[in-house]
Amino acid sequence: MTWSEWLAEEAAAREEAGLTRRLSPRPAVDPIIDLAGNDYLGLSRHPEVRQAAADAALTWGGGAGASRLVSGTLELHAELEAELADYLGQPSALVLSSGYAANLAVVTALADRTAHVVSDAHIHASLVDAARLSRARLTVTPHSDVEAVREALETSSGDRTLVLAESVYSVLGDAAPLTELAELCASYDALLVVDEAHGLGVHGPGLVTGAGLAGHPNVVVTATLSKSLGSQGGAVLGPARLREHLVNRARPFIFDTALAPAPTAAALAALRVLRARPGLSGTVHDRVRTLADALGVVAPDGAVLSIPMPSPQAAVAAQAAALAEGVRVGCFRPPSVPDGVSRLRVTASAGTAEPDWDRAVEVLVAVTKEHQ
Repeated sequence: MTWSEWLAEEAAAREEAGLTRRLSPRPAVDPIIDLAGNDYLGLSRHPEVRQAAADAALTWGGGAGASRLVSGTLELHAELEAELADYLGQPSALVLSSGYAANLAVVTALADRTAHVVSDAHIHASLVDAARLSRARLTVTPHSDVEAVREALETSSGDRTLVLAESVYSVLGDAAPLTELAELCASYDALLVVDEAHGLGVHGPGLVTGAGLAGHPNVVVTATLSKSLGSQGGAVLGPARLREHLVNRARPFIFDTALAPAPTAAALAALRVLRARPGLSGTVHDRVRTLADALGVVAPDGAVLSIPMPSPQAAVAAQAAALAEGVRVGCFRPPSVPDGVSRLRVTASAGTAEPDWDRAVEVLVAVTKEHQ
C-alpha cells in the first residue's frame, strides 16, 4: 500500500466513524458567543493584558531569539517565574514554551528506564506522551483510585517513582484526591506530579495550594499559561534543586526557543489582574453550576462542563446546531476522551457578557434536549 493509499484509507475510516476533525479559522472580531475555548477568566482580551503584550513586542521584538540557555532568557521570564512561584506558594518556577512542553520536560528529565511511572487513566495526552518518552516502567491505574496507586507503589521495589495526576481533569471536570495521593507518595518516597492546567485561576492559585501542599517535598506542579492566564506557555514549579535539574537535563527546555516576549508579558499581566480580582473565579463557578442545573447534570470542579452525547455523530450534530444559533461549543470524541463517551464541551468563562451567557444557556438546553 502506498502512502497516498494509506492516508486515503485513514481519512475514510475517520469519516465513517464520525471522528474527522477540521480547522476552522475565526476572525479577530467574531459575533459568535465562544464557549469552546480555554480563556476561563476572560483575561486574553483584558486591556492590561493586551497592552502588556503589545509593549513587550515593541520593546523586546517578536521573539526571544534563542533557547533559554543561549541568550533567550529575558528579564520578563525571570519576573514571571518569580511571581508565579510566589502566587502558588512554591520555592521556584521555570517557564517553558507551552504546558505540553512543561509536562514533557518534568517527566522525561526525572524518569528513565530505571524509574517507575504510575499514571492515572485520565491524564492529559502530554503526560501520556511524556511517560512513553521516558521509557520508564509504566503502570496505568483506574481513574482517581487511591488504593490502586498504593498497590502500584508497592511494586516499585526501591525504583524512583513518579505518580501523575491532574488537579482538575479536563474531560469529566472532577478534582483529584490530592491529599491522599500526596500522603501515599510521602510514605513510599515517590514524587507526585500534578498538572494544574484546569485548576490555576479557576481555583485561585490552584488545588495544590488550596490543599496545603505547596512546597511539599513530594509534590511537583506543572501549569499552563494559556487557560486562566489567557496567554501562552507553561511552567514547572517546585524545589530550586528541581528547577536546576530541569535547566540542565530537560530536553523540551534546553532545545526549544524561549517563550516569546509578548505572551510572557501577557501572562504576567494576567497573573497580576487575577491577584487583584480573586472574585473572577467565583463567576466561573456560579456559571458552571447554573448551566449544570439547567441541563440536569452534575457540576464539575473546573470551568468545563461535559455534556454526554449518545454518539460521535450526535455530538457533532449538536455542536453544529448550537453554532447555527450563534453559540460555539467544543466537542469531545474518541480518542480524546478516556472513557470513550462523546460529549459537548462547554466552557463557563467569566469573560462572557451576561446577556450572551443567558442566551447561550437557553440555546444549549434546547440543543441538548434535541440531540440526546
